[in-house]
Amino acid sequence: MTERTALVVRGGWEGHQPVEATDRFVPHLEANGFAVRIESSPKVYAEAEYMAGVDLVMQCMTMSTIEKDELAGLTAAVANGTGLAGWHGGIADSYRNAADYLHLVGGQFACHPPKAEHERVGQQSDYFIPYRVEVLPEAADHPITAGIADFDLVTEQYWVLTDAYNDVLATTTLAAREWDPWHRPVTSPAIWTREWGRGRVFVCTPGHNMDVLRDDTVTTIIERGLLWAAR
Repeated sequence: MTERTALVVRGGWEGHQPVEATDRFVPHLEANGFAVRIESSPKVYAEAEYMAGVDLVMQCMTMSTIEKDELAGLTAAVANGTGLAGWHGGIADSYRNAADYLHLVGGQFACHPPKAEHERVGQQSDYFIPYRVEVLPEAADHPITAGIADFDLVTEQYWVLTDAYNDVLATTTLAAREWDPWHRPVTSPAIWTREWGRGRVFVCTPGHNMDVLRDDTVTTIIERGLLWAAR
């Protein structure tokens, strides 16, 4: 089997444990024939000659910023066949001020609803609530979600702003509780793919920390998503 190249770009907000999180999936990539390079910033995206040979980008870069030449390099690589994959804020809350990045990925983190005020303690856990991820019937045979039933998590539930170009595999419905400013439940994509030029994009919104990433179903979805997105 010809070895393929995977680029891991990780960093940004440390609360998402970018090093530990990506390290969890590097052995999976290596076992599937990828040579893995790891970088701590998006500067590598501007290396056009190198990016032309990258088969998959696994990104875990929450917030942070990206320069014009870096973003242009990433979008050109994906359009030419490089896969882009990630989870949670590492892909859906990256480079907030870069409209072209949001267009490429197809979704932007908007909020994760908190617990009731009297339950909050001023920690990340204030946003860990029970919710269900529902796999769409039309995704039952998709390589990423085949054989996976609806599943429950207790972690951040992402409300993402998206568009109709995404191929949504699973959704989650955010309740309208008495302390929320919205007035009716909102169904938001939880797992989606996106075709971009000759490339593929995969996003899984669950994945806040290692506790979530160790969930067997979440692990399986991400492992499959990485392979699906790769050139």
